[in-house]
Order: sequence, then C-alpha cells, then structure tokens
Amino acid sequence: MRAIVALVVGLASLAAAKLDYNNLGSMDMSQKQMLVMKLLNRVMEPVMYKEIEEIGKSFKFEDNKDCFLKPEVVKGFVNMVQFGLLPRGEIFTLYVDRQLKETVTMFYMLYYAKDFATFIKTACWMRLNVNEGMFVYALTVACRHRDDCKGIVLPAPYEIYPYYFVRGDVIQKAYLLKMKQGLLDKKLCDFYGIKKTENNAYVIDENVYDNRVYLNDEDKLRYFTEDIDLNTYYYYFHADYPFWMNEQMYGKVRGYELTLYMYQQILARYYMERLSVGLGSIPELSFNKPIKNGYWPWLMLHNGVEVPVRFNNYSPVGENDAGMVRLIEDYETIIREAIIKGYVEMNGMRLELTKPEDIEVLGKLIYSTVDKVDEGVKCVEAYRYLLIIMKSVLGLNTLESDKYFVVPSALQSYQTALRDPLFYQLQKRLIDFVYLFKKRLPCYTKEELYFPGVKVENVVVDKLITYFDEYLMDMSNAVVLNEEEMKKASSDMNFFVRKIRLNHQPFKVSVDVMSDKSVDCVVRMFLGPKEDQFGNMLDINDNRINFVEIDSFVYKLTGGKNTITRKSGDMNNLVPDRIMTRDMFTNLETIRENKLPTLMKNHKTGFPTRLLLPRGKAGGMKMLLYVIVSPLRMMENADLSMFESKNCESCMNCRWAALLDKMPLGFPLDREIDVPNFYTSNMKFVDVMIFHKKQTCDMKMRWDRWVLRDYNLMNRMPMQSETYSLDNEMNMKTNSNQLNYQH
Repeated sequence: MRAIVALVVGLASLAAAKLDYNNLGSMDMSQKQMLVMKLLNRVMEPVMYKEIEEIGKSFKFEDNKDCFLKPEVVKGFVNMVQFGLLPRGEIFTLYVDRQLKETVTMFYMLYYAKDFATFIKTACWMRLNVNEGMFVYALTVACRHRDDCKGIVLPAPYEIYPYYFVRGDVIQKAYLLKMKQGLLDKKLCDFYGIKKTENNAYVIDENVYDNRVYLNDEDKLRYFTEDIDLNTYYYYFHADYPFWMNEQMYGKVRGYELTLYMYQQILARYYMERLSVGLGSIPELSFNKPIKNGYWPWLMLHNGVEVPVRFNNYSPVGENDAGMVRLIEDYETIIREAIIKGYVEMNGMRLELTKPEDIEVLGKLIYSTVDKVDEGVKCVEAYRYLLIIMKSVLGLNTLESDKYFVVPSALQSYQTALRDPLFYQLQKRLIDFVYLFKKRLPCYTKEELYFPGVKVENVVVDKLITYFDEYLMDMSNAVVLNEEEMKKASSDMNFFVRKIRLNHQPFKVSVDVMSDKSVDCVVRMFLGPKEDQFGNMLDINDNRINFVEIDSFVYKLTGGKNTITRKSGDMNNLVPDRIMTRDMFTNLETIRENKLPTLMKNHKTGFPTRLLLPRGKAGGMKMLLYVIVSPLRMMENADLSMFESKNCESCMNCRWAALLDKMPLGFPLDREIDVPNFYTSNMKFVDVMIFHKKQTCDMKMRWDRWVLRDYNLMNRMPMQSETYSLDNEMNMKTNSNQLNYQH
C-alpha cells in the first residue's frame, strides 16, 4: 500500500518538476528520466505538459536534416507523413506491413538522431502527431538501443497501456466510478470488490474466480499466462531483439541463439506449470484439424473494440486461408530439409547448418531476416513469411482482410501473446526445428562434460513453497482526465486493480564443490520435472528439454572445499516487482550524481523473481534440480566486469551468464544425451519437492456468498469448491472475515 500512500506526493512531484528545456543537450540522468516518463504518461490523451507541446510544435524536420546521421531517413519519414500515417486512436500492430514500415521508420528517426536534444525534440513531435501505439513502441525500442539513453527506466508497459493487461469489465467499473464522481453503491462494491482508500484512490478486484472467463481446462493456467510481469518480460525481450532489426545495428553477440533459447525456456516453464494443475504435454498444432481449446481474452481496447475471441473447436483454415497454409508448409519444408542436408542455398548464398554456432543461421531463418549478397539490401524476410502468416491464420486474417485498419488477436501483440494457450503450441512447432538441428549434432563427449579435479559433493535446497498473494496494479491511465484535471496535469481519482498472482517463499541453494586447484568455472542450475501428469518417471532424453535454467554464473573456485550459496533473489537477472511510475517521480527528487536509485537497477529485461518456481501441489510435486560446474571457456573479447553488480543495469544479455562461455546455451541438456557417458563427478541431480500453500482469498468468499441457492453453476465451472449455495439472503449483511474459503 506504500504506492497509494505516495500517490499525492508522486503527482505533486510530477507537476512541480522544472527542467531547462532550452538546453536539452546538458540534461542529467534524472532530467532525462523525468522527460521520458512525461512523454509516456497518458499517451491516449492530448499532451498535458506545455513544455512537451512547445518543443513538438516548434521542431521542423525539414530545417534539421543535418541533426540526423542519415538524412535519407528524414526524407523517407517526411514523405510518409505527407502520404498519411495510421491515425491516432487506431489500433497498432506490427503484423500489418504498412504499420510495420511506418513504425520502423519512426524508430530510425529516433535512433539516428545525432544527440539527445534532437532525439527528445523528435519524440515530442511524434507524441503530438503520430499514433500513440506506434509512438510508444518506437520510443521504447529506441531508448533501449541508444547509448545516451542507457540507465533510463521506462514505465512498465501495463501502466502505459493498461488495456492489454486488465479485463475490460474492470476498466468499465473504473469509468462508472469516474462518471459518478466516486459515488459508491455499497452492495455492488462488496460484490465486485471495490474499495476506496483515504487518498481518494479506488481499488477494484479482477476476480480470477469469475466463471464467465472459463472456456476449458487451459484456463486453469490464467494466473500464469496472464501474469503482467511475465508478459512484460516477453515484451521487453522483443524490444531488445526486434525481428526487423539488423543485427549489426544493435551489435549483439549470439542474439539469435538467445532468442531461440528464450522460447525454449518459456515452453519448459509453461510445461511445469501445466503439470502443477494436472495437465500434460503441450498439444501439437495442426492446421488440418480444429483447435480444441479456445481462448476468451476479456480485453477491451481503448477504442471500445474487444480483442477477438477464439471459441473451442475453432477451424483455423477457412476458404481464403488455403494458400497461406501451403506457403507456411512450404517454408517449413525448406527449413527442415536445410537442417537435414546441412545447408541452404538462398539468394546467391550458401548458409551452413552443420556446426553448433550455425544456430545463429537457424534463428535467422525462423525469426528474422536474411540479407542478399548485395550489402544493405533485404530479401527473404523469414519471420514475415512464417510466423506472421501463422498468427494471421490462427487469429484474425490481417493479411487478407483490411491492409491497414485491423483488430489484432491476442497472438498479434507482444504484450498479450503469452495469454493465449495457442502461443505455446505455435512456438512448440517452431522450436521443433531447433530440436531437429540439435539431433544432427554429436552428443557431448566425456571430455567435454568432465571437469578434471572438480567434484560436486553435495547440493542442499531449502524447502520450496509457493503461494498466491495480491498485487495492486496502477491502471489510472485507462481512465481519461476531464478538462480541469488536464489543466493541472493530475487526476483527482486514481484507480488500481487488485490481482492474484503466483509467488514463492525465498529459498537458497548451497553447493559443496571440491577442487584441487584455483580455477574459473561456470555454475549452471536447472530445474525440471521428474514425473509426467500420470506419475510416470520421465526418460532423461525426453525430459531434458523440460528443464528451466534458473541460474548460471561465473565463479572462481579455490583449492579445497568451496561452498557456493545462491539465494533465490540473487539469481541472474531476476526482476522483482517493478517500481510504480508515481513512485519513480517521487524518487527522482532525491537523485544525486546522475544515478538512479538502487531500487530501479536492472528493471530492463528480466524474468519475474516470483515465477522462478512452478506452482507445485499441496502435497508436493516431485522435481529434479540439476547442478553442473564446468570450466570457463571464455568467449573472445568477453568482459567479465559486465556481470558485476554495479554494471548490471546496462547489461541486456545477463539473463544467462553462460553467454560468457563458448558452450551453447542450455549446455549440457541442449543435445541428445549419451547416457553411459553423461554422468561425471562435476554434476549432480537431486530430488526436490515443491509445495503449494493454500491461502484465504476473499474474492472467492464474495463469489460464493452472493450466488443464489437455485443458481447451479457446477456443470460450467471447472474449479473445485465444496458448495456454491449459502444460507445468506442477497440483502443480508455478511462479515467476510468470518468466512474461511481457500484456494
């Protein structure tokens, strides 16, 4: 509740902050941070900051071509503006060609600005004139790739645009409260879980027990797939590695390998969550038969249009889709045959697919673009012709319907893609190419696995306990300001949504390692299932792809016994709860020496700390923890200092510290295992159990006590409950604290 207590102070800091906008080139980090947050605040509404409006209106691209590194980009953008851009208020998606081209051109304008002053002036002009969705996306990607923007913490995407993260009926309740100027109906507030705080902030429950959002058993996992931090991780990863961006532009090493590994890890993490609720393997995706499980997003966009529903037994291939499905299958055949042959000839090039490092080529074929021999000329856009068409067939047909104005499905937005169970089926189909590629590589030899003189003697893990807790998400940007509020640049009413989310108790892993010498090493820890949904033990070769790398780090062993202790909160690039934007404004007032507070460190691309463990079961779910200590085979030109705590905030690649090591990501579980030659003294498997602690949830209390006696929901609601009929009349006063329901 600290965020709500700081509400008034935060807004006052925002309104009172004074910056020298006549000298933008000399701004310190706190001033840059303040300005970027203002640019991204309430983007769906007219600009309410006079300084941004003045900068944007006074900046003319035609008179400032010399302020950009590539004047031809300016010329192309000006021509595009004169022709007409996607209007403000329309829905933006990267999966429409014209919208993609417009957005990428906007990014180039921001990216190729010679200095920060030009960058900010361009951003202010865009804030006034271009589609808000395109603006947020282009500014987000530019901030994450410009050197002079390093250290800037962007507001969480769920605060910038809550419509992708909060159910439409919850936002509707906030609008009703705004229209009634906070007039509360006590009975409705009790039923819907609406509370008013002393700071004039309103909290509305997003009830996970509402049976109306359930279509099938896949919806048991909504607490995971719709987690706002998990979807933020995926969105920011895309911003770091956009499929349309030339790899030379952002200069990442092993970027496509990292992209493929990220998808494989998400699939493994999702599978463990499925086991927790009694579901099995991720279903196979086929375009030739109906999709059994549908998905109802319950999301309404800012223009009042709902994100489309896909009902159960949906047939993906209609009359107009046969040609696109053939194109998908043809391209999949090309990739599969290239893996089997060991090469592919394309546009005058021969791309090899035989060595471990050729995983980069495979990543380009699946998720990115391949350039012609002629430098700088793009040709085969593999992502465009494979994944985008796949999502168009499975969602709304954005290729064959309107070429510009569309309503994207949940699959077609990076903020919402993980919400749809079909996402995991689709990515499983694509990651199968990686598994095929890895099968063509030889198994690791004993020499590659063994670490002479090093032995893992013991691994001790604390008791692993998960539970559900509550989180208040600021959704105030979903409710527009009135005229008076616009004048003072602050809202009289602020809205939070209360969500139920998965969490776990802090734990630590202790590893005892004996070494006969002082040597640098890489320690990798993997967590994976031991049994399938039926209780059958999984074969190691079938199961190796289901292990999630929970930690990897570089460590210096000393001669003798080494006890390595890793706390769950210290594991690599795990992001805690992101600071609320209103709290950031408050913290900016106390910044000294151009440094952001420690609270904001490493709030870029990071996996949520809360989701390190799967849910597990009340009686315990059997799991395996695998630890391997390997010699550090240093990458060329690697900089170990990038993983020091003081430098982590500028490192986008530290999700897996093993990137410093030459061995492939996922080593040694990434290839087929030669079981007799696999087990060595420098590795160890240990059995662990994950227990889920049931806790009281008053959302369910309200649902149960307000259901009428004769209203039978048992046949429609897959959730378990002892009763749905209580001896309370609808108008009876009920003390929720006396009830004791659990989930």
